[in-house]
Amino acid sequence: MSSSSAGADAAAAPSAAALQLLPFALIVFLGYATIGLPLAALPVHIHEALGQGPLAVALAVALQPTVTLLTRPWAGSLCDRLGGKAAVLVGVAGAALSGLLYAGVGLPADPALGFALLLLGRAAAGLGEGLMMTGGLAWSIAAVGGARAGRAMVWVGIAMYGAVAAGGPAGLALRGWGGFGAVAGAIVAAALLAGLVALPLSAVRGAGGARLPFLRVVGMVWPQGAGLALASIGFGAISAFIALDFQAEGWGGAGFALSAFGGAYILARLLFGHFPDRFGGARVAAGSLAVQVLGLLLLWAAAVPQVALAGAFLTGAGFSLVFPSFGVEAVKRVPAASRGAALGAYVAFFDIGLAATGPVIGLVAARFGYSAAFAAGAFCAALALLSTLRRATS
Repeated sequence: MSSSSAGADAAAAPSAAALQLLPFALIVFLGYATIGLPLAALPVHIHEALGQGPLAVALAVALQPTVTLLTRPWAGSLCDRLGGKAAVLVGVAGAALSGLLYAGVGLPADPALGFALLLLGRAAAGLGEGLMMTGGLAWSIAAVGGARAGRAMVWVGIAMYGAVAAGGPAGLALRGWGGFGAVAGAIVAAALLAGLVALPLSAVRGAGGARLPFLRVVGMVWPQGAGLALASIGFGAISAFIALDFQAEGWGGAGFALSAFGGAYILARLLFGHFPDRFGGARVAAGSLAVQVLGLLLLWAAAVPQVALAGAFLTGAGFSLVFPSFGVEAVKRVPAASRGAALGAYVAFFDIGLAATGPVIGLVAARFGYSAAFAAGAFCAALALLSTLRRATS
């Protein structure tokens, strides 16, 4: 079969590929529920029950993504050596351990000991997230084939964001009903369910052949990773400042802006998730970044809330396909034997982009107002767009 006919076949029958990917999406959804459930309840519990201040809250919140970032290289190596299923199962164990540690937070009489136990739980959650995300991506791509890598990334992303979005309010409701122990119990239950779904599925071992050193892999995928990092700054700006911007403008309905972003994000993935595999990652990334830039500029210039809502919608629609589009290009650039390492390195750039949002965009917002954060996000996305177009024409 020629490469062109193979590509056409890979682009066909998206419904069949979606059915094949559903178990992996369910695993990621349940796994990321363990991340989403404590998201909103954790800061409240640290402040009210443990009597800790804002610095302790910031430390606890930041610890998990920091551990996740540090875990990415090992997660990628594990996927290449033993396959994505092994990484997912180890990640599920880490997530379950985090829930067990959270359950013990209220047991010590000394709140400081309880907080230390909570930090251990955050570290275990970070380990679990790094392994579940990288393992889920590597496993699903190996199951459907590299020609459908973009589609696999689309469904894994939908499951991840859906779990985080649903987990926040669910965690608050559980804490109100049964305390933080109820949240911890739900985390353990979700992790165990993810493991039960994963266990019967066939393991797909990593491809044979020599594996490249991780730093060399980083060097091969950094252009796509840098584009993802730049695009994610706009996403971070919306997450951090959209509510404050609406408040400063005297507008109501900031929640609707977040819903518009999230709804457009999922809708674009459902409707156009096959585009990166069909038309090429670079081309789709360029179009997606252009839409994202337009949306962020609308948010920056909005004089009425309706324009801001439209900007949030366009930003979500544009950002939606950036991850799978750049991801398709990143995976193409490394041998199959190092695909897990490439995915680990690539996803780490997303972590770096979000981490940069705080100091970089925060300084812009403090100096020029909240809406300026969206202009800065548009500038970063435009840099990614220009770089993508330059590489495509070189």
